[in-house]
Amino acid sequence: MKILILLIGLILVLEGIPYVAAPETMQDWLRRVSEVNPNQLRVVGLIAMFTGVAICFVVQRTSLLQF
Repeated sequence: MKILILLIGLILVLEGIPYVAAPETMQDWLRRVSEVNPNQLRVVGLIAMFTGVAICFVVQRTSLLQF
């Protein structure tokens, strides 16, 4: 449970960096994203989710990142 909470905190830090570093650029980017077709956003979201699951699976099931 501790790792899950740490992971959520890390995600929030990483998600917040662009808003602190370049808020005007983020507003422009969000405006552009709001104009994209919802089906395209759905596909991008699914690809991101499957990529994340694949990364988690590989890291958990292999010895690639063992120190």
